[in-house]
Amino acid sequence: MLESLLVPTFIVALAEIGDKTQLLALLLAARFRKPWPIIWGIVVATLANHFAAGAIGNWVAGFFSPATLSWILAASFIAVALWALIPDKLDDDENSSFRRYGPFLTTLIAFFLAEMGDKTQVATVMLAAQYPHFIMVVIGTTLGMLIANVPVVLAGNFAAERLPLTLIRRLAAAAFAALALYAGYQAMKLSGLL
Repeated sequence: MLESLLVPTFIVALAEIGDKTQLLALLLAARFRKPWPIIWGIVVATLANHFAAGAIGNWVAGFFSPATLSWILAASFIAVALWALIPDKLDDDENSSFRRYGPFLTTLIAFFLAEMGDKTQVATVMLAAQYPHFIMVVIGTTLGMLIANVPVVLAGNFAAERLPLTLIRRLAAAAFAALALYAGYQAMKLSGLL
């Protein structure tokens, strides 16, 4: 059960570095200069988004044999590993229309929308399909988001400008590649190839 919490926390924390939602957190912190409503907006938006993603992953897992699911997970983790290597950019208009709602509601809406189809949401679906305790996966992915985004909100530009984003993207890609190898190994074992 602890693995269902710790692996998603680590994976999402790494994957989130340099992600568009981290850039969004930086933009919101600079714009509103009220860190706690922004942090609470991140928490609520991430829990809602990742709960839905985790529920989908948990539901999808029931449709496939363990071997087929492991092959699908291996391919998905490879795709996310490659995706993690691509730097994210934040579109300026993605956040501008919500400014009038204040820091909490703006963050809630903007983060929820920015996470739709994002690599951390896709990772949540995959992790929930892989681990049996989907609530722990959701808590873990949410903690990973907070580990990556709260320091950015609190420290603003100073922290974001000093992070070695290329190295962190490579580490995230390596973590997803390791998960792909493990899922592939499991698939081979379950398929009787090992």
